[in-house]
Amino acid sequence: MNQMENRAKAKSRIFRSLWSSSSNASATSLFSDCIRVATSRTLEYLLFSDPENKFQPSPAALCEIFLMTYIQRSNQLNLTDTLNYTVMTQEQRVILGADWVWALLDLPSKNPRIQIAVQVLHPPEKMKENVEERSSDAYMEVLHMAGMEPSEKTQAERMVEFCSAIGRTCFALFLFFGHKNDPANIYGLLSNNLHVAVGRCVRIDQAFIENFFRGARHLASPAGMLQAVLNKEDNDPLTMLVKFT
Repeated sequence: MNQMENRAKAKSRIFRSLWSSSSNASATSLFSDCIRVATSRTLEYLLFSDPENKFQPSPAALCEIFLMTYIQRSNQLNLTDTLNYTVMTQEQRVILGADWVWALLDLPSKNPRIQIAVQVLHPPEKMKENVEERSSDAYMEVLHMAGMEPSEKTQAERMVEFCSAIGRTCFALFLFFGHKNDPANIYGLLSNNLHVAVGRCVRIDQAFIENFFRGARHLASPAGMLQAVLNKEDNDPLTMLVKFT
C-alpha cells in the first residue's frame, strides 16, 4: 500500500513539474488570456442598460457570450490540447448542474487529470427570470425523462454531487456574473470540498455560496486559481475565491 501511495505521489509531483516547465507553464497564462477576453466581452453586455428599460440580455445569453468568446480565443491560442472544454447539453445541465466543464489533460495520454465543472449564477433579480425559464414545458420534460422531481435538489447540489462522485480532482466552480454587492464584475467560488455540507441540514444554494464572500479579503486571479489547482496534492481539500475581472 505504501509503495502504491508513494508511486501516486511521485506521479503527481511529475505532473506538476511538467506544468512548471517553461512550455507547459505558458498554459496558465494562455488560460488567463482566454478568461480576460471572455470576461471583457461579457461585461459589455452585463453592464448594458436600455434607456427605455425594455430589454436586457438574458442569463442564458450572457452565458453563451462568455462561452463563445472563450472558445474562440482558446482555439486561436491552441490551448485545447492542454486544457479543453465540454459544453453541457440542456439535459446534462439539468441532471449534472454544470454549464460546462474544463479539463486539464494528462500528457501524453490526454486523459482528464483535473476537471472544473462550472455553473453560472446571476443576481437574484435575474435568477428569478432563470427560474421562470426552467419551469417551462421543455425543462419539465427533461426532468421527467431523467426520473427527477423539480424540487429534489438545487442545481448547485447536483453539481457538487457530480464532482464528489469523480473525486477530489474535480472542482465545482460557481461563477457569479455580477455579485449582489458588485454587479459590474465577475467572481467565482472554487471548491472540491462542498460535498461535506450535503446531508448536514445545509441547503447548498446561491445564498449559501454567497456567504463565502462575506468579509473576504483575498481573491485569487484566474491564473492563481489554476496554479493552486495544479499545485495541490490529489486528495487535499481546496476552497478559494476568485475575481475574474
